[in-house]
Amino acid sequence: MTVQQEAEVGGDALEVWIDQDLCTGDGICAQYAPEVFELDIDGLAYVKGADEALLQDAGATTRVPLPLLTDVVDSARECPGECIHVRRVSDKVEVYGPDAE
Repeated sequence: MTVQQEAEVGGDALEVWIDQDLCTGDGICAQYAPEVFELDIDGLAYVKGADEALLQDAGATTRVPLPLLTDVVDSARECPGECIHVRRVSDKVEVYGPDAE
């Protein structure tokens, strides 16, 4: 297993989660960052864990690998359901996505 450097904003690690209640199943996220996002059989997108398993619990998060930060942010910006949330791990403040300050 290789260790990937995690993306940070202001020294804080970032994590991403998807609100499946808002997911439209367009799959844009999986096109931008298939290492982080995947559509399940239910047609909704989910984040993947470090072992690439889908994390299907509501509000499940995964860390954002630094090499994929741009792809994850683009996914959040382009998502028609506005359901992708990227936040700091330390204080859970959203930095990219529909609730970003």
